[in-house]
Amino acid sequence: MSAAPDLHRQDLHASLADPVLGSVAFLNEVMDRHPDAISFAPGAPHPEFVRHLDTRALTDRYLAHLVDDRGLDPARAERLLYEYGPAQGLINDLVAEALHADQGIRADARDIVITVGAQEAMLLTLRALFRDTGDVLAVADPCFVGIVGAARLLDIPVVAVREGPTGLDADDLAARCHEARAAGRRVRACYVAPDFSNPGGVRMPLGPRHRLLGLAAREDLLLVEDNAYGFTAPEDDTLPGLKALDTERRVIHLGTFAKVGFPGARVGYAVADQRVRHADGERRLAEELADLKTMVTVNTSPLSQAVVGGLLLEHGRSLTELARRKAERYRRNLACLVDALERHLADDPPPGVTWSRPAGGFFVRVDLPVRADAALLETSAADYGVLWTPMSQFSLTGGGDRQIRLSCSYLEPDRIDTGVRRLAAFLRKETGA
Repeated sequence: MSAAPDLHRQDLHASLADPVLGSVAFLNEVMDRHPDAISFAPGAPHPEFVRHLDTRALTDRYLAHLVDDRGLDPARAERLLYEYGPAQGLINDLVAEALHADQGIRADARDIVITVGAQEAMLLTLRALFRDTGDVLAVADPCFVGIVGAARLLDIPVVAVREGPTGLDADDLAARCHEARAAGRRVRACYVAPDFSNPGGVRMPLGPRHRLLGLAAREDLLLVEDNAYGFTAPEDDTLPGLKALDTERRVIHLGTFAKVGFPGARVGYAVADQRVRHADGERRLAEELADLKTMVTVNTSPLSQAVVGGLLLEHGRSLTELARRKAERYRRNLACLVDALERHLADDPPPGVTWSRPAGGFFVRVDLPVRADAALLETSAADYGVLWTPMSQFSLTGGGDRQIRLSCSYLEPDRIDTGVRRLAAFLRKETGA
């Protein structure tokens, strides 16, 4: 006789039943069942960049910075790494300096909060901005599941905005703002990744970036900019981010060291220079986010921050220099993936199969003539030894059901080529071609 359950799903938060929260676990489960399959599913950094990482040396480099540049007593500097530390962060000055030098973002160290990855930055930003369910979050469709999942956890209504070949469609966002007002609500903020978005892989040209900023001013909304993949842009084709173009403090800029540094550090940041009026004066939005952080993670690990700080110092206090070798690797992998698709599919393409050719980022989208569902993924993994991600997992509107995402970041070139050969065989046999 089985015991009665302690809890019932209907008594737990509704987000736990949301498919968004199960998407990563679903892919991990498929990968576990097919360990010999070549996987284009994970958008993870390449493992080569952590093989010779000397965290002790990087920590010592940061400690020397605290003593030599900031004038701290050596014992006090070392003790900082073993205490809780300030909620707003320890390496804010280095991050601010790097953002100014490399991306043209002018932010005071006090305008930055150091977070446990970009995911915490998203959660804190949404919690601070969204007062009640009358405020709506707009996101591109398809969209990164992390921001949608954070909104679900916080009971924030989400509205999808069309993403086209030049990124988020500003006209469609304007229409969503109009619809929200007609319903007695407002689009409070819009999440956007202007450079090689995950999962769409599209890049917003300069003109649409300016138009989006103009729309944000007219509609009185904030833009939450995610810049995880901007560093992969070709060196002769860089574009200013939204925050670098922002003259009215409309943009909250989110960043992470997972890709340019290493993911195990779990260090991200938010540039939140907006001013918040209080009865007795004003504060910076970053300070408000830090207050929220004290109730979530208390502080970001000082040891992790020291390692990241050491990385920045070892690379001339420059995100560009820190990311240079990684960017070259990811551009090379992306070219390898696109070339392999051309080589194995272009001469005799299965009907209805096309693919994107992005200039940067980790991802290529492939259009299929059939539904890319769990059953098709299982066939691909079990019979052909190749894994991919269904794009439908990233859509709020039911779109992308005939698209898949291929990630090239984690694989070696020979594995990319072998995986695409397997994928080509799968597509020719299983998509009705």
